[in-house]
Amino acid sequence: MALTDAWLKANLNKVRDKKLIKSDRDGLNIRLSPKGKMTYMFRYYYNGTRKEIDLASYPLLSLKDAREEVTRLRKKLEQGYDPKVVRLLERQAIIAAESLTGLFDLWYEAYYVHNKKGHEEIKRSFEIHVFPELGKLPAEKITLHAWLDILEGLSKAKPAIAERLLVNTKQLYKFGVKRRLVPANPLADIYAKEDLQIQKRSTDRCLNDDEIKMLWLAVNNSRITPKNKLFVKLCLIYGCRNGELRQAKKEHFDFKTGVWTIPPENHKMGKKSGKPLLRPITSSMRPYLKQAFALSANSAYAFTNDGSDDVMGMRAPLALPYNIMQHLRRYEAYHMEHFSMHDLRRTARSRFSMITSFHIAEVMLGHAVGSTVARVYDRYDYMKEQAEAYEAWCDMLFELVDDKPRAPIPEQDNIVAFKSRKLA
Repeated sequence: MALTDAWLKANLNKVRDKKLIKSDRDGLNIRLSPKGKMTYMFRYYYNGTRKEIDLASYPLLSLKDAREEVTRLRKKLEQGYDPKVVRLLERQAIIAAESLTGLFDLWYEAYYVHNKKGHEEIKRSFEIHVFPELGKLPAEKITLHAWLDILEGLSKAKPAIAERLLVNTKQLYKFGVKRRLVPANPLADIYAKEDLQIQKRSTDRCLNDDEIKMLWLAVNNSRITPKNKLFVKLCLIYGCRNGELRQAKKEHFDFKTGVWTIPPENHKMGKKSGKPLLRPITSSMRPYLKQAFALSANSAYAFTNDGSDDVMGMRAPLALPYNIMQHLRRYEAYHMEHFSMHDLRRTARSRFSMITSFHIAEVMLGHAVGSTVARVYDRYDYMKEQAEAYEAWCDMLFELVDDKPRAPIPEQDNIVAFKSRKLA
């Protein structure tokens, strides 16, 4: 028997012993909870599978409107669409239309978290610089001028953040346009250099010998935690990206074979190549790594956040150069020009050129070397050559800073023992 308005009114909020489902027509049903709440449902078959979706509660949705909604969804079903997917996409469009924040959340969870490292950083940038002004406005209603008011203001004081927001906002709108959540991308034709006058400056900061000595002195004598001291030294020794070392797990270091394996997800080229980087663990590096392992004894990671067993956070290395420069100013009366952790990588690479060939130096940094064809056919890992170059760099470095690591543990490796091999 079909539903009637009189029956619905009589049973609304009526307490019962168990759930009751009553049918209407064309797949429309109403579910009555034991406490008397009434919810319209649409039951249907899609691709041979029985499905159901909740439409809305009574009396917020009338019986007449519920029947019209079922008729609309049945038309979609006959056109080949799954009504559940139709409703979900419509809900997403409503969320996006309600606010920029809604569209951002969809984009962030569906795309950004899975495809970008450092996604927390860009989310924080939006929370600080965008959402207070534009977050509650409909994404499709925000004008180009409204966006430029924010971006042009930031471009003068914080050009790097302005450029990052521009790039990611364009990606956000591109996501929305492709999914028909917004009609157009208002920033499609806006560029950092042309429209915001943001000039990219190539960074060529490289520490000279005197600066390396002072950095090492500050690291040894400052209040930087022992873990962070080792982190700075290993970044300079390996010339690695600090994220490669920061995210390294202890299982990635094989002291028996003398190999540090950086999995694809932990290095810049990994997403494209799908292959790990292999770096040697020589007798000069082993003591530093062993000390780091001892300081994070209860963690799977070589480097952890202070006071926890969690992997060292992305922000943790950012403050280290500042702390080093502050120590030198305060206690050594030495003013060091600003540098970043990435500048230690550039410093190491410049020294590699003094002790090995260009090709080996690039392999040590984890850069793609040669043509695509050459990389496909050259499966040699250059471990022996890398180890020899790293030991030569360590000899140069330790003589320069007049410091050496503790004597290695008896199971020390020898660069002669490295057997270069073909990669799988």
